[in-house]
Amino acid sequence: MNIHEVLRRLPHRYPFLLVDRVIESVPGEYLVAIKNVTVNEPFFPGHFPVKPVMPGVLVLEALAQATGLLAMETTPELVAPDSLYYLVGIDNARFKRPVEPGDQLFLKATLVKRKREIWVFATEASVDGKAVATADIMCTQRVA
Repeated sequence: MNIHEVLRRLPHRYPFLLVDRVIESVPGEYLVAIKNVTVNEPFFPGHFPVKPVMPGVLVLEALAQATGLLAMETTPELVAPDSLYYLVGIDNARFKRPVEPGDQLFLKATLVKRKREIWVFATEASVDGKAVATADIMCTQRVA
């Protein structure tokens, strides 16, 4: 899924679109996406000027966007122009190492279960094959 397909599915736009490409997807199972982290990101001048680090909350947001893409790929018949996927919970979030300018952030979302409108995913963000963050993420679909 290239950036144009991502933009068709996610309502996010710069500076909050945090998925550049989907490189692998098995609907109903998992999805792997990429976020190219550049020095031009709007948060780096303030976080932190001496040693730029991507805020952990934005790493979690990138993972949440990947879960939304997996949910949409899993049930395309439920995707409507006026529907949105909302983040409803994050459990067990852990940050293992910082994400810096120049890193390529791999975002993996694995569907754990779906109960009615609630989707539960196990997620992992990694750089160079090393985990930088993990979390269990819940989201739901709502009509806007």
